[in-house]
Amino acid sequence: MMSTAQIMLMWAALLAVMLACRCIPLVMLQGRVLPPRVERTVGSIPVAAFTALVANDLIQPDTWGQGPRGVLVPLVSAGIVLLVARKTGSLIWCAVVGMGVYALASLL
Repeated sequence: MMSTAQIMLMWAALLAVMLACRCIPLVMLQGRVLPPRVERTVGSIPVAAFTALVANDLIQPDTWGQGPRGVLVPLVSAGIVLLVARKTGSLIWCAVVGMGVYALASLL
């Protein structure tokens, strides 16, 4: 069993590494002009992270056991939200339409 001092030391070391991995690149790149290809790649990181979160909720193994309805409701809702996102580009409208379509599809 680990003592409190060991746990605190491990916590402090993990915190330092995490902060270093997040802060050092920001400090080193501050004020620099990056090539367009690098800027485009770095700019897609938030989209990729959000997509991973959404995909994790859409494709859950336990929903496949509920039959086609358990799978289709989230996928249809996501498809309609994708269309709204392409049309409006508004996060608010995506959230409102997504919740509305999901609620309606769940009732059917």
